[in-house]
Amino acid sequence: MTAPTELATSIPQPTAPDGPAGVEPLPAIDLSDEALARVGATLARTAEKYDRSGEFPWAGVQAVHDAGLLRLGIDARYGGQGLSATDSVRVFEALGKGDPSVALISSMTVFQHVMQGRAPFWPDELYRRVVADSLTRPVLLNAIRAEPELGAPVRGGLPATKIRRTADGWVVRGHKGFATSSEGLSYHLVWVATEEDDPLIGHVIVPAEAEGIEIVRTWDHFGLRASSTHDVLYHDVVVPESYFRGERLSAQVPPDATFAAVGLGATALYIGVARAAQDFFLRFAHERVPTALGRPIATTERIQTIAGEIEAQLTAAEEIAFGVARRLETGDPSGLGRVVVAKPLIARAAISAVQTAVAALGNPALTRHNPLERHLRDVHCVRVHPPQEDSALLAAGRRTLAAAAPETPTP
Repeated sequence: MTAPTELATSIPQPTAPDGPAGVEPLPAIDLSDEALARVGATLARTAEKYDRSGEFPWAGVQAVHDAGLLRLGIDARYGGQGLSATDSVRVFEALGKGDPSVALISSMTVFQHVMQGRAPFWPDELYRRVVADSLTRPVLLNAIRAEPELGAPVRGGLPATKIRRTADGWVVRGHKGFATSSEGLSYHLVWVATEEDDPLIGHVIVPAEAEGIEIVRTWDHFGLRASSTHDVLYHDVVVPESYFRGERLSAQVPPDATFAAVGLGATALYIGVARAAQDFFLRFAHERVPTALGRPIATTERIQTIAGEIEAQLTAAEEIAFGVARRLETGDPSGLGRVVVAKPLIARAAISAVQTAVAALGNPALTRHNPLERHLRDVHCVRVHPPQEDSALLAAGRRTLAAAAPETPTP
């Protein structure tokens, strides 16, 4: 992974976190550039295999678990060391460079740990069991929100997936789509609503072993083919009463906006994809010796200029990601506004870098014998993650226009 030199050299070696009294600290996680690069290289060795098969990438997930990275985001009150915005960018860029499907699956789990640290909603005993289990095996979590009819709920609307109270707990019924990590989840955090005029809305915790869960292998996608983003049907799944603590629709408040700081990592993983594409481009440029030229194409000004353009795009993407992360970490009030518009800017740069490499190399770039074709497909998936470009630009435009609006004269 490539990161600003001053940032990389300032990262301390991992130490055991200082948690609350009586809480046993979890093993420290090595977040050095060298350690992250090793994990990324491990993921890269199986990325093509899983891309071709579309099977769940268990080997890659296990490698992330073995490095302790699936425990990132666990709060100090549970013995963890949390996760900063800057480290979120570093970690997921490194994982995305290796295998973006595994990186996305991992990010979903990590972000749920971050959410629990900031706005706890798990029953305490159950979450502590999740933390303990995460020491011995990959424990994957994800918020399952999208639905075939609704689409992504970020644009508004209520879930058609319903939850009904019983004498002993709750029953969940519904159909979810685009459920990343579906086949590997330990717990589904299913977005549901009660059937009332002022419904309770929230995420119900559904253990993966619960009866009535049906995973339908619908994911046959352009990119991130191993992300297991299938449909899931919940056929009257029974869960205990404590597994759901919804809020009334009338009392809903916007989520903690500062979560967007750590969420930058989900965008940064695509910088990693573009860095992997860059690595192939540079290697190919040194190895390709056309007969008419008699020397590597890396020695030509045309290829050197293209290499410079790719590096410029990726430098811009990283500077945006790390710069916004620093603003958020230091409490800069401009950070929250900038994190929204950072997403489309990073996406444009990452996609442009890969497309530039593809355009320069021609047929070798588009054959499945080379990884650049896979990187081209994967990097385009950045566009589907929220905030999507139109929403981000609309929010940024409204904010800047509101700030520039003339004051209304006092009568």
